[in-house]
Amino acid sequence: MLQLQKLSLTQFKNYDWQQWLFNERIVAICGPNGSGKTNLLDALYYLCFTKSYFSRQDALLVQRGKQGLRIEGNFLKDDNKNDIVCVIRENNKKEFSLNGEEYKRFSEHIGKFPCVMIAPDDVELITGASEERRKFIDTILSQCNAIYLQQLIDYNKIMQQRNSLLKAAAEHQRLDDALLDILDEQLTGLGQSIYDQRSIFLQQLIPLSIEAYHSIAQKEDGLSINYDSQLHNRSLKELLKENRQRDLYLQRTSCGVHKDDLEIQMHGQAFKSIASQGQRKSLLFAMKLAEFELLKQQKGFPPILLLDDVFEKLDATRMHHLLEKVCKKKDAQVFITDTHRERLEKALTELKVHFQLITLDN
Repeated sequence: MLQLQKLSLTQFKNYDWQQWLFNERIVAICGPNGSGKTNLLDALYYLCFTKSYFSRQDALLVQRGKQGLRIEGNFLKDDNKNDIVCVIRENNKKEFSLNGEEYKRFSEHIGKFPCVMIAPDDVELITGASEERRKFIDTILSQCNAIYLQQLIDYNKIMQQRNSLLKAAAEHQRLDDALLDILDEQLTGLGQSIYDQRSIFLQQLIPLSIEAYHSIAQKEDGLSINYDSQLHNRSLKELLKENRQRDLYLQRTSCGVHKDDLEIQMHGQAFKSIASQGQRKSLLFAMKLAEFELLKQQKGFPPILLLDDVFEKLDATRMHHLLEKVCKKKDAQVFITDTHRERLEKALTELKVHFQLITLDN
């Protein structure tokens, strides 16, 4: 089992200095808005992913008016103690270490301490652009497979180089065809491998997501999810060749696995167009629980589960089914936040599970 036993924060967001000891598998965190509930979860997420769940810039995580920050977590994994430390220096230099050994590449840490976060804005996974769903797929696969993560990093780097070349060609009215051919060849190999791995992975994720939706919603709702990719019928090599003139005109790469998506429908219509808020939330939780289940299968132990303000916009029945699923039927460590202490305590007490209650003040 993977379990966080202690978390220490220094100059992280609204925390000047704070430390918590966690002694139960279920940790309930309550407090008013602005008290730091979400920040606590984000710090935990940061230790698992070397980055924030909510902010792309590390500088925005440093407490206002201060310079630098420190996050430290003591994890128990397979009965072994692990100490993870992140330090952001006054010059914004980031250092990340595991048991005193500093990482040269942060990507080496991904997947060692798997974690699943569910937050209110995550409904964008269902209603937002395709980028949200690709990020979701990539986050899971990257934790399961270090090779996939490296291929994804390399693919994006080469695509950026290709886009820069296309822009330069438009500006100077001259194209280096030989260089473009090389970039296309590199992109083709990486893109095909990423597509193949996503195809296999989604054959597992999609049925698990639909099954979890039925369990939470207690009905089927005619839900269907399909992998949508330009590579289904054509190779990336063919697509890049066919679209070269179009790409030169657009000054960017218009085809490839960076256009992949999940097509979600209800009774044959676009899910996000006709689904209620409750149905959207149910599907969000279902897909996140499918993520949890796949990570558990791949790693041989359950990831840590972070539930931020999940009580909002979900009716009591669906909420009960969700909590019963994650708190009783899973053996993971679960962190749950809510603004209403009584509601949180009542929900967990009714499940008859042991839990630790932490109350935060403004």
